Amino acid sequence: MKHLPRSAPWVLFALAIAICVAVFHQRLVPIVPTVSAAVLPAQSPAPADQSQDPAAVNEAPGGPSYTTQAPPPADQSAAASQPADDSSYAEQPTETETTPPPALPEYTQPPPPADGYVWTPGYWAWGPNGYYWVPGAWVEPPYVGALWTPGYWGFYGGRYSFYPGHWGLHIGFYGGINYGFGYIGLGYEGGYWHSGHFFYNRVYNNLGTRVVVRNVYTYNAGNRARVVSRSRPSFNGGSHGVQARPRPSEVRAWHEPTAPRMSTQVQHAQSYSKSRGQLATQNHGRPATAAVSRPIAADHNVKPTTNHGGNRR
Repeated sequence: MKHLPRSAPWVLFALAIAICVAVFHQRLVPIVPTVSAAVLPAQSPAPADQSQDPAAVNEAPGGPSYTTQAPPPADQSAAASQPADDSSYAEQPTETETTPPPALPEYTQPPPPADGYVWTPGYWAWGPNGYYWVPGAWVEPPYVGALWTPGYWGFYGGRYSFYPGHWGLHIGFYGGINYGFGYIGLGYEGGYWHSGHFFYNRVYNNLGTRVVVRNVYTYNAGNRARVVSRSRPSFNGGSHGVQARPRPSEVRAWHEPTAPRMSTQVQHAQSYSKSRGQLATQNHGRPATAAVSRPIAADHNVKPTTNHGGNRR
């Protein structure tokens, strides 16, 4: 029996390759078609960093832009030209005092408890024992899309009046006070509503190490934030307060349907009115409880209305 030449295996291997190529060209082996981008299934974009400010939707549309208007004057001429009060673009004042509230304290914001909660910053309120600090808290809004315009103290006619905050679809005037955590003195940079969901700006919120919110983005308002002086003023007007008047967008926001403070917010504030550690006379501007991690529940009986007359709450 004759032996096959040594090159036979290589010849057989080459023949097998040739057969495979022939089969391929005859499409006996199925070919996976190339899918164009136009027919790819739609994917939800990941929360990416933003080049444009998504929280700009928090301000009432139309009119001059707050990013292009000249800043308010920084001298006493602004206070001198103020009207008797801010009742044409804010809630009716609930308290009037002759002494100014203390400066805003510095404190740490607790992380949000879950999706859909809106941060309401702490503030100085007036009670039976004088000024006391109402801790900042995460609040379940009364309706989807609701944004919180904080309350503020304003100096008019030699007295300090407190204008309580309210809910609305856009941010109104809150005295130009830089409360922090996205309330930069104008508008709100801490987040915004989109398609029934609230998106949180990680630049201005303490989101913690435990992921409890799904919609997160990054945007730094930069120089649009009002400069906070070392004294951290907590009131508008006067010789030592923030010199700011309402921008057109803030006035327009007030003429939209708004809702007053919820009963749960009022109860939250009143519960600290007699706490010794919250009283300005005792804590010297450093409240014992500056913020609380326990969220405030929604009062769904609160509905937006266009009736801004009188003291609603």
